Amino acid sequence: MNRYLYLFSCGSAISLVFLGVLWELVLAPLRPGGSWLVLKILPLLVALPGLLRKKIYTYQWASMMSMLYLTEGLVRVTTEKGTSQFLAILEIFGTCIFFISTIFFVRTKRKK
Repeated sequence: MNRYLYLFSCGSAISLVFLGVLWELVLAPLRPGGSWLVLKILPLLVALPGLLRKKIYTYQWASMMSMLYLTEGLVRVTTEKGTSQFLAILEIFGTCIFFISTIFFVRTKRKK
């Protein structure tokens, strides 16, 4: 079970990074040619090495930080149309997977 939670946490974090880059530079940027909003992935990039090394502290702060991505997804799913709205739904889904798997991963590690 622990292995699956680890894989879901890392996989969803990596997918959120790719989603953020593709969204803001290729698929539906706010401005033609890309936007500075792509920098929103930096916290995930900072957390990724700790997540891959199974550092509990990183899992804890990254789970709380993920709520920023959930908030962005919720705002953009209600205010945008078309491709951006679909990408916002993907961001919400990915963030929920990340948050839940991260919380349960930390919980199983704490019990040991």
